[in-house]
Amino acid sequence: MYRVTVRDHMMIAHSLTGEVFGPAQRLHGATYVVDASFLGPDLGPDGILVDIGRAAEVLREILGELTYRNLDDEAAFAGTNTSTEMLARTVADRLAERATGLGPVARIAVTLHESHIASAGYERDL
Repeated sequence: MYRVTVRDHMMIAHSLTGEVFGPAQRLHGATYVVDASFLGPDLGPDGILVDIGRAAEVLREILGELTYRNLDDEAAFAGTNTSTEMLARTVADRLAERATGLGPVARIAVTLHESHIASAGYERDL
């Protein structure tokens, strides 16, 4: 399986509901380093899995829809804990919606790095 990964970041504000989140129940900010990996068993006619430049543009567009926002105020997240895992899925799903034309990609994996010691991710087939 071939893999191509592009990286960007996003800065959001949010709060989380539930005792398990302790002080994160209060409004706080988070900066995530975001890795988006595109996987596929074959290369396209140009000998690449995905156009890296276009993949980076698409990731930047998606993260631009989220960054510098209080996710508590976004209708798309109403009633949802915007945990790192859930945000990874959101990014992966939005990437999947825009993956047409990037190359012979069969799977997308997204990892959100909360810090140098913690990350969460989501993978999905196309």
